[in-house]
Amino acid sequence: MINKVTLVGRLGAEPEVRTLESGAMVAKFGMATSESYKDRAGEWQEQTEWHDVVVWRGLAERAQEYLKKGSLIYLEGKLTHRKWQDKDGNNRKTTEVVGSYYRVMPTAPRNGGSSNYMPTEEPAMGTSAPPPKSATAASEPTEPANSGGDDGEDLPF
Repeated sequence: MINKVTLVGRLGAEPEVRTLESGAMVAKFGMATSESYKDRAGEWQEQTEWHDVVVWRGLAERAQEYLKKGSLIYLEGKLTHRKWQDKDGNNRKTTEVVGSYYRVMPTAPRNGGSSNYMPTEEPAMGTSAPPPKSATAASEPTEPANSGGDDGEDLPF
């Protein structure tokens, strides 16, 4: 089973960051995503969705330092639901995205540019290295093992 959320959007406000008694940091922020479409009349419409995001520990520290209102970010995480009671004792339910990775994206130009900026590649999770020599050698063409003039019908697959 998979519970994975990927969002690209903008922060609606500065992240709210606090440190718990245990010493763990937590940051909460609202994130807006939008999509554009043409309605039946052929007019462009934009639909915006707001997402409550929570990030913990090192991600919360980075959020405090780097995320600002209006920041464009790429975010990966999981969808969670929790129940709680408000100050008046009313039962409440909240749906949140618990972020496991995010990246501040370069902002696309506003004048004539698209507001639906998407990264062109997956985020780099670590350093990239060239393929090992054995992988390169395996992909290079080689002489057939049996070049005695047969027609190749004895292929091993």
